[in-house]
Amino acid sequence: MADQSTYNSIKKRIEESGRGSLFFPDTFADAGTSDAVRSALVRLCKNGILTRVAQGIYSYPRIDEHWGGGVILPSVEEIAQAIAVRDRVRIAPTGAYALYRLGLSTQIPANVVFVTDGSPRRVSIGKGRGILFKHTSEMRTFAYKSNLMALIVTALREIGEENVTEAQMAVIRDQLKNIPTEEFNHDLSLAPLWVRKKLTAQ
Repeated sequence: MADQSTYNSIKKRIEESGRGSLFFPDTFADAGTSDAVRSALVRLCKNGILTRVAQGIYSYPRIDEHWGGGVILPSVEEIAQAIAVRDRVRIAPTGAYALYRLGLSTQIPANVVFVTDGSPRRVSIGKGRGILFKHTSEMRTFAYKSNLMALIVTALREIGEENVTEAQMAVIRDQLKNIPTEEFNHDLSLAPLWVRKKLTAQ
């Protein structure tokens, strides 16, 4: 009966959290023994309430009621952010994923890379896909007030000064309109000189 009590407690908390929420076994450490919690999570997956998106990471998925597409799994970004919150670390997208996020590339990489001030690790999310956390000591990465500005600077650094095209700059200038002036002015000082010149050129 203890296992059933743990199951009921976890199920109630999941449903109260709302669809789109992500969970780890540690989330329910106060609901029962670690074995009881693991057993409950396995049952909740079998019963179609939870979806296991990676080892030790579970989603109470959103449902596509508009188009009838069924379960909507969390994005790579949502999974990465949930891990960061759990581990109390900061992360920032980098590399090819930054280009994808800004609409500068249509290809989402199989391994999405985030820099972090935490420990390096890789999280497999199935079928050869994964999230790679790379430790960085460059704390400037996390000093940006605007996440969008940080993404733009990261993307430009990924492309390289000599390789940035006018078409790419047009996309970036369009994105800059979404950054409040105060945040833009603060964050501009954190960017490399050549990036500053690109972003302020008329």
